[in-house]
Amino acid sequence: MRFQQLARIGYFFTVVTFLLVSCKKEKNPQPPVVNEIFKNTAITVDGRTAAVIKDVGIHPVIRFSFSAPVNKSLAAANMLVKENNAAMVPLTVSFGNGDSTVIVTPQSSLKNLTKYGISVSAQFQSAKNVNLLSSLQVNLLTTIDSTDKFPLLSDSALLDLLQKQTLKYFHDFAHPVSGLARERNSSGDLVTSGGSGMGIMAIIAGVNRSFITRTQGLTQLTTIVNFLTGNVKTYHGAFPHWLNGATGATIPFSPNDDGADLVETSYLMQGLLCARQYFNGMDSTETDLRNKINSLWNNVEWDWFRQNNQNTLYWHWSEDKNWIMNFPVRGWNEALITYVLAASSNTHSIDQPVYVDGWAQNGAIKNGANYYGYQLPLGPASGGPLFFEHYSFLGINPNGLNDQFANYQTQTLNHTLINYSYCKTNPGKYFGYSDACWGLTASDDPAGYAAHEPNNDNGVITPSAALSSFPYTPAESMKALKFFYYKLGDKLWKEYGFVDAFNLDNPWFANSFLAIDQGPIIIMIENYRTGLFWNLLTGCPEVKTGLLKLGFTAPYL
Repeated sequence: MRFQQLARIGYFFTVVTFLLVSCKKEKNPQPPVVNEIFKNTAITVDGRTAAVIKDVGIHPVIRFSFSAPVNKSLAAANMLVKENNAAMVPLTVSFGNGDSTVIVTPQSSLKNLTKYGISVSAQFQSAKNVNLLSSLQVNLLTTIDSTDKFPLLSDSALLDLLQKQTLKYFHDFAHPVSGLARERNSSGDLVTSGGSGMGIMAIIAGVNRSFITRTQGLTQLTTIVNFLTGNVKTYHGAFPHWLNGATGATIPFSPNDDGADLVETSYLMQGLLCARQYFNGMDSTETDLRNKINSLWNNVEWDWFRQNNQNTLYWHWSEDKNWIMNFPVRGWNEALITYVLAASSNTHSIDQPVYVDGWAQNGAIKNGANYYGYQLPLGPASGGPLFFEHYSFLGINPNGLNDQFANYQTQTLNHTLINYSYCKTNPGKYFGYSDACWGLTASDDPAGYAAHEPNNDNGVITPSAALSSFPYTPAESMKALKFFYYKLGDKLWKEYGFVDAFNLDNPWFANSFLAIDQGPIIIMIENYRTGLFWNLLTGCPEVKTGLLKLGFTAPYL
């Protein structure tokens, strides 16, 4: 009995002690343990979401949604917008959805066609002072300024303006001693033989359109021809790729390319033959010009470049390195004109087997596949860069031209339409590509220089590609011209016409002009308008003979 009484007393004191302790805890409660994960659930810019958001308006609304209400006092310091990830953009910050959404707007307009980075620091906290699970980063690219940069012109006046402005590269900016074309606008005394052939044709176009007088054009061409005759060293009659415009000395194009360049020589001869045909007056100045051009033309030993009578032509030869480059001219590229002129030579001609075996590789030149619904007769997949359809056809008229391998009207048109359709379809998702912004060919780009084409595309558009295609795709090329001039003219249109290239996806605009890109623009637009150079070159009796010898047929032969 006594044991039971003692147990009851012990239990009583235990219960009382527990109650006293519990009451004490209630009076001094401990803070609760926070078990919150604070994270971002969405970021939208004008209602769109992506890691990189393109074509954003210049007054964007940026919304950050979080998993919990935010610490409002920390928002302004931890949410940043930077122009090109450098200059800070002042922001206005507001809140919504029970403070779990932060709304950010720039205090002033953003710049068009500019990259901005939007970031939120991991130090940003919820209302319960929990740090953000991880920092945030979104990049945006603002839209193109769609306003017209220049007064509207008629289509004809716009073409006049483009040709006249581009001519300045070859006339106003010509080398002051030789009259030849500088390789690019930063080349100094370095001039280019092939680009000078295009420059000669540009001068003729300028005379034909009365941008310069016949006397001015004749004076410059006389200077050029006299310099080529008296100052420039040739190699079996062929010219080097680069030379010094003041002295005529050869400038190596590469360590082993320090002599003849047969393809560049063909572009030079193409221009000289057009000049011979155009300046057909009987006065002594024009007669002397023609005689000297004939001498330069007849001196080229085209057949010698077969390298020991092989059935192919070779691109390079050096006095001290001989055939070390060992680069045959074959396959579909920019050098059809080389074989045509070689066959046309009065003194050192080639025969059809050299063309068939060498250039056409006995038919291996053919393609025949369809791209974007267009069959491509010749060349690599998707056609390659568009200069393949420009350089040779500055003087050779592709319309109605056929041989055993292709219809060249189809070749030039379909290659251009494939290039156009690729840009319009834009499988690479590059910002700016459209039916008004297209054209891939060799040009400068942010990394240097590259042959841009559907299988080598990095977002760089070259104005020369679309503009030199006027004879093939006049409507598509005109739409591109208007976009380049009116919409991007503040960035593209400079002292010598359009700059060499641009990239809207990662905004970059060249500050360069290249002879071999500017030349085809003015020449091919003239072919589109009047057929001038097609008529001049194919009007040469020996060129007609050469085309026929190689097996070509055309209404003009």
